[in-house]
Amino acid sequence: MSKIFDFSALSSSDITFIDSLYDNFRSNPESVDESWQRFFQGFEFQSGSFGTAGTSGEGITDAKLRAEINVFRIIQSFRSRGHLLADTNPIRPRRDRKARISLEEYGLSDADRKTVFQCGEFLGIGPATLDQILDHMKEIYCAKIGFQYMHSNNTDIRRFMREKIESTAKKIEISIDKKKRILQKLNEANVFENFLQTKYVGQKRFSLEGGEATIPALDAIINKGAELGAKEFVIGMAHRGRLNVLANTVGKTYEYIFTEFEGGSQEELSGHTGDVKYHMGFTSVQKTMMDKEVFVKLLPNPSHLETVAPVAIGYCRALEDNHYNNDFSKVIPIIIHGDAAVAGQGVVYETLQMSKLKAYNVGGSIHMVINNQIGFTTDIEDARSSQYCVSVAKAIEVPIIQVNGDDPEAVVYAVELAVEFRQKFNEDIFIDIVCYRKYGHNEGDEPRYTQPHLYGLITKHKNPRELYLDQLMASGKIEAKLAADMMDAYKQLLSDRFNNVRQNEVPKKSKGPHKDWEGMEFSNANSFDESPATGVKREVLDRVAKAINTVPAGMELMKKAQKVLDDRQAFYDGDKLDWALGELLAYGSLLDEGHPLRFTGQDVVRGTFSHRQAKMFDERTNEAYCGLENISPKQGRVGLYNSLLSEYAVLGFEYGYAWGSPQALTIWEAQFGDFSNGAQIMIDQYITSAEVKWQRMNGLVMLLPHGNEGAGPEHSSARPERYLQMAADNNVVVANCTTPANMFHLLRRQIAWNFRKPAIVMTPKSLLRDPRCTSTREELSNGRFQEVLDDPNTGKKVTRLILCTGKIYYDMYEKKIADKRDDVAIVRLEQIHPLPEKQLAKILEKYKGAETVWVQEEAKNQGYWTYLLRFDMFRDFKLISRKSSASPATGFSNVHKKEQAEIVTKAFSKEG
Repeated sequence: MSKIFDFSALSSSDITFIDSLYDNFRSNPESVDESWQRFFQGFEFQSGSFGTAGTSGEGITDAKLRAEINVFRIIQSFRSRGHLLADTNPIRPRRDRKARISLEEYGLSDADRKTVFQCGEFLGIGPATLDQILDHMKEIYCAKIGFQYMHSNNTDIRRFMREKIESTAKKIEISIDKKKRILQKLNEANVFENFLQTKYVGQKRFSLEGGEATIPALDAIINKGAELGAKEFVIGMAHRGRLNVLANTVGKTYEYIFTEFEGGSQEELSGHTGDVKYHMGFTSVQKTMMDKEVFVKLLPNPSHLETVAPVAIGYCRALEDNHYNNDFSKVIPIIIHGDAAVAGQGVVYETLQMSKLKAYNVGGSIHMVINNQIGFTTDIEDARSSQYCVSVAKAIEVPIIQVNGDDPEAVVYAVELAVEFRQKFNEDIFIDIVCYRKYGHNEGDEPRYTQPHLYGLITKHKNPRELYLDQLMASGKIEAKLAADMMDAYKQLLSDRFNNVRQNEVPKKSKGPHKDWEGMEFSNANSFDESPATGVKREVLDRVAKAINTVPAGMELMKKAQKVLDDRQAFYDGDKLDWALGELLAYGSLLDEGHPLRFTGQDVVRGTFSHRQAKMFDERTNEAYCGLENISPKQGRVGLYNSLLSEYAVLGFEYGYAWGSPQALTIWEAQFGDFSNGAQIMIDQYITSAEVKWQRMNGLVMLLPHGNEGAGPEHSSARPERYLQMAADNNVVVANCTTPANMFHLLRRQIAWNFRKPAIVMTPKSLLRDPRCTSTREELSNGRFQEVLDDPNTGKKVTRLILCTGKIYYDMYEKKIADKRDDVAIVRLEQIHPLPEKQLAKILEKYKGAETVWVQEEAKNQGYWTYLLRFDMFRDFKLISRKSSASPATGFSNVHKKEQAEIVTKAFSKEG
């Protein structure tokens, strides 16, 4: 019966309410819900008193039924709240979490303890006394593991978890071979930390001591995952325990790690700025216990906690899309959290909200928390308001398993259950390994300053390996000599490895299974002298234009939508391509060549300003049609999605996707350019610095609507100065294009290069429909990206050279034509970084002797000016701009117009 019907409502139902339901059932069975009919019928039948509807029969009384129901309610309370009583904390007594699981709470008393209740049938133990039922539930739900799954509204999930837990958790069965494996992994984890602590005293390593169960846990995830069909495991984690995971899970050789301590690693010798050793990543090929070959990848990450989570998940989605035909079972993301970070960082919530959306679904992630019970120096009481650090998981109704980190067998049981759940339901699941941190935040910290009592307990506490060894010895499962031999052999291995480092024997890096990055090279000093040819044949443009400007016969569009298609085709036929056409033709031509397109953002389907309209919707059925998906039979895959209202996690996901999919054009568009500041950590720690830190290229494109147009302080500026401040070493492209053709070629250039660079593009707003901002088909067919656009309308003698970027050009162009100023040349800098110095030098030589000014509509302390001052060629330029301001723009339209007019006037004035 328990396999067919769900009785979760009983755990919180008031007994008087149940009484009234039973009264209704006895009068008219059809008057109550079917599940309650079955419930009452079941008890009457089991009592041997099931008679005709409407009668209670001879063998069951109201009091007996009420007692049975109360027992069932207490059973349900263990399922719902038994975790509050579970023995999951290895160091200190658990706080009173007010579980309220007592006989008195449910109308029972000690007098009922020896009474036999039919409710035992629902537990698979047959009719049993109340004491037997209570003991049974405590052994399952209140031992070393706490289970939370009753909060899920998915009946299948609740049933699966309940049946698995109640059939296996009471007595966890671990084979002898698996016990040896657990001990081996604990040995590796423990000795590795001891060795580093001895040999590199005082050096930061963010040790795993106290949380060594993480290593057998990861080993179990990989082995169980491979058994259930997984081919790849992608790990994202912060720095706590990272070196141990690199060595004992991912397979980074000890020589390599020790070389990073000693100095002289490959990264250091390569000339890159590099990163600290506990931020680095690694990839390896491994054989599981069942001799299956799998790939394990630990992504590099910064110290900014939880930032790696959406990046790792985005990377997994790229693998699933490109190599496994969206078979989620083949790639398992493992996200390792710290307790304070998972509770406190907003990106965790954003990432979870992405997990079930079609744009971001990867078939679920396994979230594992190394719960040190402390964040730097902040104790639990000051770290969160939620009951648990992982309570955020309840937002998406996924299971949570808390487990005592001193019981490695329980930990292995928990993670194997998690893998089985993930592979079956393709949803996230959390395992909270409650452990401790032996030292302070790092090995140089003194934790007793702020937690003297806690660290007094930790100092006296045996480590998990010692406790497990005691457990095995006591149970007779393994001989003491075997355990000692395993430890001695591992100590000798580490000693040997250390000696190899002294001899400078540094191993080669391993590679992953895929060839996506083959043929790619890092850029060099000459890579940006001239852009590669990116023109497209006319027949390709025609084919793309037809696809994006038509819909299937019978599809009914609203009049405004139909007008968009008609106008777009008219622009194409009239050879006056606007911004939307330039963009869409770039996407379509790349798709036609077989390159995938992934494009997300909060309003990308239509575009924030309704210019793109990449999908059309039937007015009657709301069915969507995307012309970009219907260009040619062998075209690339299209992933065009409106995103959730997130910048931080979404940008991280797209960065991860671009990392795993270099042959795809991957784009994130901000609703307005300044929205990107909500994702600043991703920009700082990944987009602008990953290549020099971790030697990881990335071709992600960020489209940031930008321009002072009288709309007020917000949504005017994409803050280009921020990106330019971080621009160095040719790390990113920062551009502000003024023609659809140049935007077309910039987008295509992202794929044409034999390297990858993030591109940060200030995109227009008013220019989207400005009749002056158009291009021709010829410019798309035979052109390439123009880093600098010279002025074609000048006289023989130019006395003033205006250099600018962005839409301010059109304001100045209008004045130049109106005033017939052919003595002024207006040159557009379309790519600001990498600065096209050689091309600019030719421009300056061409207009030698002319007065030079830089004009920008942004404030003096914003925009591009402070970046340009890095270069000697700008030392004689004068600046014309708005005055320095703490705000990007005025909130008053009249003031804006006056300021804009003053800039344009000064641009042509000798006083300017």
